[in-house]
Amino acid sequence: MTGQPGRTGRGGGQAGAGDLLALVRTGRATTRGALQQVTGLSRATVGQRLDRLFRAGWLREGAGGPVDSPLGGRPSITLEFDDAHAVVLAADLDTRHARAAVLSLTGEVLAEHSGTLAVEDGPDTVLGELGGWFAELLEKAGRRADEACGIGLAVPGPVDSGTGLVVQPPIMPGWDGYDIRGRLARAFTERTGTAPVPVLVDNDANLMAYGEQRTAYPDCSAFVLVKVSTGIGAGVVVGGEIFRGVDGGAGDIGHIRVGSEALCRCGSHGCLAAVASGGAVARRLAGTGVPAASGSDVRDLLAAGHPGAAALAREAGRQVGDVLATVVTLLNPGVLMIAGDLAGTPFVTGVRELLYQRALPRSTARLEVVTSRLGERAGLVGAGALVVEHLYAPARVEERLLALGV
Repeated sequence: MTGQPGRTGRGGGQAGAGDLLALVRTGRATTRGALQQVTGLSRATVGQRLDRLFRAGWLREGAGGPVDSPLGGRPSITLEFDDAHAVVLAADLDTRHARAAVLSLTGEVLAEHSGTLAVEDGPDTVLGELGGWFAELLEKAGRRADEACGIGLAVPGPVDSGTGLVVQPPIMPGWDGYDIRGRLARAFTERTGTAPVPVLVDNDANLMAYGEQRTAYPDCSAFVLVKVSTGIGAGVVVGGEIFRGVDGGAGDIGHIRVGSEALCRCGSHGCLAAVASGGAVARRLAGTGVPAASGSDVRDLLAAGHPGAAALAREAGRQVGDVLATVVTLLNPGVLMIAGDLAGTPFVTGVRELLYQRALPRSTARLEVVTSRLGERAGLVGAGALVVEHLYAPARVEERLLALGV
């Protein structure tokens, strides 16, 4: 095969350095010989392209692999993605709280912080505060600011992934159309003195789904995560990629009409979120004299075994399960994950009751209904992975190598 045109290159061309890096990162080819075999490139060409990746600090040599030849000989040296050459910054915004972290390029949390940060205070204030959090977290992790290669941000609203703009978010007043990417990049630069880094923004349920699927269910070709906190949203991962719809609106199941007259924060009546979200349960509890104002308050009551909260959570689960029967029939996922403040036994029990009652048996025969594996870190892990996949995609690798002069 030596000397044949590379078969993994973009658009049918020869495989470039970025393609070789992708093969190593995914484990499809981890020796020079395997790269030659998969790509059809000559030994010299593979060597030249790997040399660029070594000089950038993105690859390293690992231990020797097994001897492929029956005649024996020296073991092949394996190639590994060097995840120590940079770090990723990630943040996950909820309505009243936020979580931020420094992550390795393979998703390990190196430093983490959570605290009160209300989205209703507006994007300028919130994003400026995040810039300060990131500076402190890098110091805590023992990493230089110039080692951060990008920032991923999860927000509780629909996002146009092409522009990074939040589009008509029901629970994020003042954020519609705001330049989140530019402001967060400036905030990071202001607090660290380093050059701006790329910022990627996506919906929180999307990134939670992405993080959970990649971590625990990488072989699941159709994965759905439903986040039930102050609001309700869903993230869908199909074929290993986030499914966002035309402009980021996919998964917004909290605003499906369910026949109620309850007023939703979006201004409409009868939305699922108005009757079955953590916020809706909190309002019903408050109406009975129980102090509750948000999904996190309901979570605390459930953890304490409050019977009223448990009964209302189960009822909310049944209402969500009724809607999810349609979602499951449409998408035929292998995994349906329930996450967020209400993702405990009462709510999940309610979901299962109506889901299995309303959906066709064929749609649920191979379905796993599970709860979050990553917990409150799911959005962070997904945001970090989004940045890494963006920066180390083959075409982007070529651009970055040229910018580094290698």
